[in-house]
Amino acid sequence: MGLGITIWNEFRHEKENDAVKAIYPDGIHEVIRQGLDDLSDSGEFSLSCATLDQPEHGLTPAVLQQTDVMLWWGHMAHDEVQDEIVEQVHTRVLEGMGLIVLHSAHYSKIFRKLMGTACNLKWRAVGERERIWVTRPGHAIARGIDTCIELDSTEMYGEPFGIPEPEEQVFISWFEGGEVFRSGCCWRRGQGKIFYFRPGHETYPIYHNPAIRQVLLNAVRWAKPDGHNPEPRYCENVRKPKEDIRNS
Repeated sequence: MGLGITIWNEFRHEKENDAVKAIYPDGIHEVIRQGLDDLSDSGEFSLSCATLDQPEHGLTPAVLQQTDVMLWWGHMAHDEVQDEIVEQVHTRVLEGMGLIVLHSAHYSKIFRKLMGTACNLKWRAVGERERIWVTRPGHAIARGIDTCIELDSTEMYGEPFGIPEPEEQVFISWFEGGEVFRSGCCWRRGQGKIFYFRPGHETYPIYHNPAIRQVLLNAVRWAKPDGHNPEPRYCENVRKPKEDIRNS
């Protein structure tokens, strides 16, 4: 059994918008799953998908316990995600589950809860060119990526981006209209690793792009629980001190 990977997607645009359905007929989640399956080593991952309209959004306690890394894509239905499920995902991240937050999921309940900020930004959807520049050559998430990834047509996200200062900045984007954006950001929360990756607007074939697929593979490998940070024992009653206490 390989590393447990769950790809979560609203799966609404693909059902309601013919242009999106033409690009992702089986859903964005299926294209991401196929990309990870094609690029990963045999037996490396156990891949599954979950969507908003499934019972418990497909994120039952059993699914969450079996998930080592989750990828999350959302856009038009953030408010429909049940708060109880968000709490459960949040707990799993603190326990060590990796979370990769994609594109418009910057405004998802789970990302905003983990960041503790509004996560607002500027945007423009006119199909402009984007260059995603590598700012940390040698970082595990940038492995196999040239100096930049160029996308011919995409949605613009622009600064300011209302997030906490990233602990590691892996990518920054430039757009044809002149804006820049912190497109690849890393944090740790509790025992879990979080990576936000900006590209992925549903009306463009972003997740078919080989370089984008490589970044997602790298990110999954980076975000997996590493076992180097065991959960601290916060509530242990220490009856025997390390040193003598004068008044005891």
